[in-house]
Amino acid sequence: MKGKKWLALSAAAALVVSAAGCGGTGGSAADETDTQAQTGETAEEESGDTAIVLSDAAKNHADDGEEIIGISMPAEHLPRWNQDGNYLKKNFEEAGYTVDIKWADNKIDTQRQDIHDLVNDGVDILLIAAVKGTELNDVLAEAKAAEIPVIAYDRIIDSDSVEYYVSFDNDMVGQLEGEHIRDMLDLENAGDKTYNMEIVSGDSNDKNADGYYNGAMGVLQPYLASGTLQVPSGETGYHETETFQWSTEKANERMTNILTSYYADGTQLDAVLCANDTAAIGVADAIRDSYSGDNQVLLTGQDGDVDNLKNIMDGRQTMTVYKCLPHETQAMYDVTVAFMNGEEIGLDLIQTAGWDFDVVYADDRYSNGTDYMKSFLLTPLTITKDNLIEELVDTGFYTMNDDGTFTVAE
Repeated sequence: MKGKKWLALSAAAALVVSAAGCGGTGGSAADETDTQAQTGETAEEESGDTAIVLSDAAKNHADDGEEIIGISMPAEHLPRWNQDGNYLKKNFEEAGYTVDIKWADNKIDTQRQDIHDLVNDGVDILLIAAVKGTELNDVLAEAKAAEIPVIAYDRIIDSDSVEYYVSFDNDMVGQLEGEHIRDMLDLENAGDKTYNMEIVSGDSNDKNADGYYNGAMGVLQPYLASGTLQVPSGETGYHETETFQWSTEKANERMTNILTSYYADGTQLDAVLCANDTAAIGVADAIRDSYSGDNQVLLTGQDGDVDNLKNIMDGRQTMTVYKCLPHETQAMYDVTVAFMNGEEIGLDLIQTAGWDFDVVYADDRYSNGTDYMKSFLLTPLTITKDNLIEELVDTGFYTMNDDGTFTVAE
């Protein structure tokens, strides 16, 4: 087990920990430790007008002789988050850390309770992929009171308890989707020709979804404005095209309604700008079942879920933006360990970590609602039928089975 170097910081390094959301109200808890340890009472911290009650485990986590990594993930049943959580758990456990991981079933209230429980179980750091990043401020105030630092994973969190963020470049994900449609339809050389497109955005509860939408629309908006791209449903806004919880079923229902309402007369659908793979499954099924045209409809996505990879090979989806989860979880692991060891975290970490994948450091891109977070942004990759085997199978990230299905490599 590694020693708790991050708790034995110099005075200067301690300021870094405080800035990361660990300080502020911790002193009063420390003053009451001896009395409350004898009586079994919990410590109370003031956060605004609300008293925060901390368990003995929460207020003594720094001195319990363990290094416990608390991980809160959105949902175990979704392939994307299942992989993230298990990769992170494996990385930390192999290095000798104790891991306490909780899955929120994609429910905001469940995640709040999970984080509350992790704090009061006495974890030493919290790694959170938010269900809804705007709804965690109150429970993260508990982490701040207990001097438990928080790092946002993949999704943006609005809380001044969060100073660090590890993710892929959200805007670039959307840009790659938009560029795929632009290039495949050759919109630059369309002349008087017009094309029909529909938009399936992500869940507005996920702040990243806004980045995906803006990134894609930044590429496609000029063609919408000129009339080269048309949207027969008339639904182009972020909120009117959103998909609650990125649901396959919701995406299928909405796309079926669009196809039966606007394309039943033989109007050709050329492309669907779809924010992620979970929703793209629903869209692909709607096209199969409710679209009478015989053209291949361009369909975008992101994540590289195994069912979508098969759909790409079968011609039912034309691309996905692959976000290499082993790389993202490795970056999260290295940022976390550097923080716990009291190291300065910034641009230099990219060199010292020795990553063999592209990462950009930014301290002026993504905000926690109060200030910009120190962000480590990985570069995503466009995957099509032409490069899928080379980029995903030959590299060892996936296995292609004899029946054409794919499996995430162990």
